[in-house]
This record gives sequence, structure tokens and C-alpha cells, in this order.
Amino acid sequence: MSTSALIIVLGALIALFAVGFVVYRQRRRKSLQAQFGPEYSHAVREYGNESRAVDALAARKRRMEKIHIHGLSSEDQQRFIDQWQVIQRDFVDDPARSIQHADTLVCDVMRARGYPMSDFEHRAEDISVDHPQVVQNFRAAHTIAERHERGQAGTEDLRQALVYYRNLFDELLEANPAGGRRSKQ
Repeated sequence: MSTSALIIVLGALIALFAVGFVVYRQRRRKSLQAQFGPEYSHAVREYGNESRAVDALAARKRRMEKIHIHGLSSEDQQRFIDQWQVIQRDFVDDPARSIQHADTLVCDVMRARGYPMSDFEHRAEDISVDHPQVVQNFRAAHTIAERHERGQAGTEDLRQALVYYRNLFDELLEANPAGGRRSKQ
């Protein structure tokens, strides 16, 4: 084989590899966009560019695939529902305390289902894998609670935080994890 033929073959192989890599990245990106929904855009803003966001979301997904997230027993589910009803009832008399209890209850449900419990942002990242549509609510509720601690959120803000926590609470109680992993009781 002549040198020029070898160069042409190597060039063709490199071009095929480059096209394959681009197609792989595009499919990976589209798959993550479909799985993570609005969380995908949040990650792009957080990481500064799409490539880093894709890598971070893929790593998040791989990490959560190794963790056994399971459903709740009907007794646990009912116990959590009863606790939520108390939180909602008490909101009228003490909205701030109800928000604290709502946050604690959501964390208790996460823990009972097997989610790793670390700092807030890691909890939000973990939730985003199985519940991408409500993770924004979780972040918003947390932000409102922090603003309230600084005296910057009123009762209407706290009411909205309670609604956000309720959406996540409902998802955690009833939803199977997305991405094909099913809850096991």
C-alpha cells in the first residue's frame, strides 16, 4: 500500500471516529434532556456550558443507578400522609414552623425510600434523577425557607413553599423512579 493510500485510509478512519463521537454526544445529550427536563437547563446554567452539564448529569445518573431506591410500605406511606396533614393543618397558626416540618418530612420520606442524605444541593441532585419535574419546586421551597430565616419572605411566600413541598412529597410517595428503575417494596 502506498503512503498516500495509507494517509487516505487513516484520514477516513479519523473522520469516521469523529462523526461517531459527535453522533454519540448528540444522542447522549438528547437522552439526558429528555430524562432531566427542566433540570437539564438548570445544569447548563450551573456548570457554565452544555458539555460540562451533560457530563455532570450523566455522572449523577450513574451514581443513582448504584443506589437502591425503593417504595414505601403502605404503613409508612400512611404514617407520612398523616404527618403531612398535621403540617397543613398547623400552617394557619404557624407558617414558618410548618415549612420547617415540611422540609424535615420530605427528608424523612427520602431517607425511608433509600436516598442518600447529605447537604441540600446533593439531595436536590439525587431527586433530579428520578423526579426532574419537581426538583425545581424543591429548590424554590428551600430558597423561600432560607429567605424567611433572613426575614425576607412573607406568609404568601411560605404558602407557596408549602405547595412546592407538597408536590415533591406527593411524587416521593407515589411515583416510581424514572429512567426504568422501578420501586421495590
